[in-house]
Amino acid sequence: MIILAYYYKEASHTFGEYLLVPGYSSDKCIPDNVSLKTPLVRFKKGEEPAISLNIPMVSAIMQAVSNDTMAIALAKEGGLSFIYGSQSIEKQAEMVAKVKNYKSGFVNSDSNIKPTTTLGEILELKEATGHSTMAVTEDGTDTGKLLGIVTSRDYRITRMPMSMQAKEFMTPFSKLVYADAETTTLSQANDIIWDKKLNMLPLVDRNQCLRYMVFRKDYTDNKENKNELIDSKKRYMVGAGINTRDYAERVPALVEAGADVLCIDSSEGFTEWQRITLNYIHEHFGDRVKVGAGNVVDADGFRFLAEAGADFVKVGIGGGSICITRETKGIGRGQATSIIDVAKARDEYYEETGIYVPICSDGGLVHDYHMTLALAMGADFMMLGRYFSRFDESPTNKVRINGTYYKEYWGEGSNRARNWQRYDLGGQKNKLSFEEGVDSYVPYAGALKDNVDLSLSKIRSTMCNCGALNIKEFQEKAKLTLVSATSIVEGGSHDVILKDAFSHE
Repeated sequence: MIILAYYYKEASHTFGEYLLVPGYSSDKCIPDNVSLKTPLVRFKKGEEPAISLNIPMVSAIMQAVSNDTMAIALAKEGGLSFIYGSQSIEKQAEMVAKVKNYKSGFVNSDSNIKPTTTLGEILELKEATGHSTMAVTEDGTDTGKLLGIVTSRDYRITRMPMSMQAKEFMTPFSKLVYADAETTTLSQANDIIWDKKLNMLPLVDRNQCLRYMVFRKDYTDNKENKNELIDSKKRYMVGAGINTRDYAERVPALVEAGADVLCIDSSEGFTEWQRITLNYIHEHFGDRVKVGAGNVVDADGFRFLAEAGADFVKVGIGGGSICITRETKGIGRGQATSIIDVAKARDEYYEETGIYVPICSDGGLVHDYHMTLALAMGADFMMLGRYFSRFDESPTNKVRINGTYYKEYWGEGSNRARNWQRYDLGGQKNKLSFEEGVDSYVPYAGALKDNVDLSLSKIRSTMCNCGALNIKEFQEKAKLTLVSATSIVEGGSHDVILKDAFSHE
């Protein structure tokens, strides 16, 4: 008897090969009425999920994407970040704690210098971060003893040598207006800023160590955001990535730091290693610790992780913009086909067990409309890497190349990240055998809020075109069609000469 490999009858497809066909829209179906709230973790029929997202977006578990700054910015908009796990347990737990301890309007200083920092180095830092206000601390950290402040008003590059040190021209602490970090409320801080005509107010502790900054420009942003994702204590919610190696040490530390949800970060989730990790968490923490798993691309993978107790399942292998797993290993599946297949399996599992396990589309999302398609095909939310890496809030450097600004962006499977745990298949090798990700640049796109607002407005508008006011209704009413190569060309501008073509002549 000859046993042959199994062959899928249909080709796998990507999001770019589909379009939505519009449906009837009532007069109630306007973007302002659309709700994008969606479950993050499993729940039983008739019950509410323990955690829901207010927008269907989470940021990827990547060094180049998700730190505490990104987590705070995304939580303000209603989404959630998973702090990257390819760092020490202590540093990851510290990032989680910063998010949970963050007070709206009180900003941690992320452009800090020493008294010996030269003017040339200050200008380089300003170029990289875009920040003109820099705290001068004794050790150059964001919590060191505050010695002064440097702003663009403190120096003149045409009259001062690049070798001049900050201590020679900074505004010293003795001349600063500051406030007590322990007792000053945001309202009081803003009153001081307005009364003293300041652009920024530093808040220090009893030892003169810097704790926060409050900026005049943030005043209007400090008002309550109707979509912000907060816990029962009104703290911003945050997730964290874990691996299948050091979970026994990492998970307790992250839970202690306040992580609201965890996610096993792996390139391929249909493994016994993930079941072992899930079993450990359930045995030691019960239902109070929520943890997602993945990644999978078919019904079998979903069923395996759902039965192992995953609170959500990530879908996608090889579709990320910096991922070369398909190229190097020849495994994966088109992202659209993967979502359609796994969404069907999720619904069947729900019918059989009465337990709904949300699925997350991870990878293959190039354009905003791809997010809309992912939701229509059955995804409960999306995990985005390249999308968020372009923003001010991502932890990477902003660089200028040929007059254009970019942000650095690298994959967890690249040699730069050295995240061997994500691609670990057991054994004793504590290193990457070969790369499954690249090191790259992405076009700089500005502030997270502006871009997220625009993307979500497109999603809401399209949902209205299909007659839907929430994601579940959208999935029930959506009509999708495959498109030909010629139809894809027709979908963009064609047979005209764009005015931009003449703008550089």
